[in-house]
Amino acid sequence: MVAPGSVTSRLGSVFPFLLVLVDLQYEGAECGVNADVEKHLELGKKLLAAGQLADALSQFHAAVDGDPENYIAYYRRATVFLAMGKSKAALPDLTKVIELKMDFTAARLQRGHLLLKQGKLDEAEDDFKKVLKSGPSESEEKEAQLQLGKSDEMQRLRSQALAAFESADYGAAITFLDKILEVCVWDAELRELRAECFIKEGEPRKAISDLKAASKLKNDNTEAFYKISTLYYQLGDHELSLSEVRECLKLDQDHKRCFAHYKQVKKLNKLIESAEELIRDGRYTDATSKYESVMKTEPSVSEYTIRSKERICHCFSKDEKPVEAIRVCSEVLQLEPDNVNALKDRAEAYLIEEMYDEAIQDYETAQEHNENDQQIREGLEKAQRLLKQSQKRDYYKILGVKRNAKKQEIIKAYRKLALQWHPDNFQNEEEKKKAEKKFIDIAAAKEVLSDPEMRKKFDDGEDPLDAESQQGGGGNPFHRSWNSWQGFNPFSSGGPFRFKFHFN
Repeated sequence: MVAPGSVTSRLGSVFPFLLVLVDLQYEGAECGVNADVEKHLELGKKLLAAGQLADALSQFHAAVDGDPENYIAYYRRATVFLAMGKSKAALPDLTKVIELKMDFTAARLQRGHLLLKQGKLDEAEDDFKKVLKSGPSESEEKEAQLQLGKSDEMQRLRSQALAAFESADYGAAITFLDKILEVCVWDAELRELRAECFIKEGEPRKAISDLKAASKLKNDNTEAFYKISTLYYQLGDHELSLSEVRECLKLDQDHKRCFAHYKQVKKLNKLIESAEELIRDGRYTDATSKYESVMKTEPSVSEYTIRSKERICHCFSKDEKPVEAIRVCSEVLQLEPDNVNALKDRAEAYLIEEMYDEAIQDYETAQEHNENDQQIREGLEKAQRLLKQSQKRDYYKILGVKRNAKKQEIIKAYRKLALQWHPDNFQNEEEKKKAEKKFIDIAAAKEVLSDPEMRKKFDDGEDPLDAESQQGGGGNPFHRSWNSWQGFNPFSSGGPFRFKFHFN
C-alpha cells in the first residue's frame, strides 16, 4: 500500500506506472537474485520512498553491478533517474528491462512516454501498440490507447507545422509547434525549428529561449550556441554573446564560424570595457574616442551605434560640453524617444545652457518612465528652482558668462564690466543712477560666483544674497547699497590693474 503523502505517491502522479515499483515482488528463481543484490534492492526501495534519491541510486547501481541480468534492478534505477529529471539516463535502463522481460508492459509504457516527450513519435507508437497486443491490465490498456491517440495527433500537427514553415507562414508554424511542444517537451529539433520561426517573426529573445533548451537536449550542439551568440550580438548584448560563443568553442575549438565570431565579439567587448573604465575615471574625451571606435568596428548592427551615442552623449554632458551633448543626445532620442539615460544627460546639458524649460520637459518625460529615480527627481527640482531664479537675478547673465565658466573667466568679465559701468564714468544724473544699479549687480555677481560655497548654492537654485531664499528669512550681510561699495577697488584681486576713483 502506498501512503498518500509519500515520495512514491508524488512520483506516481507524474509517472503513473512508477507505482508498479512498490508492488513489484522479487522473482528470485527467474531473475537469479542473490542475497547481496536483494539487500541492495530492498534498501534502495526504502531510500526512494524516503526521497533520498542519490542514496537510492547508489544501491540500484550496486544491484545492477551484482546481477546484470536482473530486470528489476534496471527498472528501479530507471525510476530514480526519472525522479531526478534524468530521462536520458532512464531510457537505456527501460530498454534493457524490455530486452530481459518482453512482457513487462509497465516498462514499455514508461518508455513510450519518454519517447513521446522526445518527439520520437514512430518509436513511441510502436511501444503503445505492443502494450495493447500484450494482454495489458485495464488501466494499462486505457493509458496505451490515450497515449497512442496523442501520438497520432502530434504526427498530424508536425506535418502541418512543417508545411507552414515551408510556405513561409511562420506565425501558423509557431501555433502548431506550440501545441506539439506541450507534449513533446524534449524534442530538440522542433525547438530549433520554432526558434527559426521566431527569428523570422522578429522575436529573437523567444528564439534564444528555445535554442538554449535545444543546446541542453542535444549533445555537442555547437550550432545552437553559435545562433544564441549571434542573436545576443544583434541585440547589443556583447557580454552574453561572448559567453555563448565560448561554449561553442569548448565543444569544438576548430569551429570556423564560432571562432570568427569570437574574434569580432572579443574585440568589441574590449573596446566597450575600456570606454566604461575611462568614464569611471572621469576621462570623458578618451571614452568618447573609444565609443567612436566601437561604431567603426561594428557599423552594421544599429544597436551598437545607438548605445555608443548614448554613452558619448553622457560623456559630453559630464564634461560640460552642452552643445555637443544636446546634439548627440537628440540623435539618440530621435530613435528612442523614451531613453531615460539620454533624457537625463540632455537635461543636464540644457541646464548648463540655461534652457530651463527644455530641461524641465526632459526631466518630466524621464520621470514618466522611471518615477522612482532619485537623480531625475533632484534634477527636476533643481531645474524648476533655476527657472524661478532666472526670472529674478541671474549672476551668470549679469557677467555674461556661461554656467560652467572658470573663476578666471568670471574675474576677467567682472573687471571689464566694472570698468565699463563705474558711476564715475557718467555725468548725467539719470545715467549715473542706472550705472550705480548696474555696478551693484556686477559686484554682487562677482561676490557670489568667485566664492565656491556661494556659487554652489546659486547653482542649486538658491540666491545666497537674497534674504527671501535663505532659511530664517532675516537680513543678509551681502545686501549692499551703492554707498557700501564706495572706496571699494574692484580691480585689487591680483593682476596689473590699479585704479583710484573719486566720488562727489
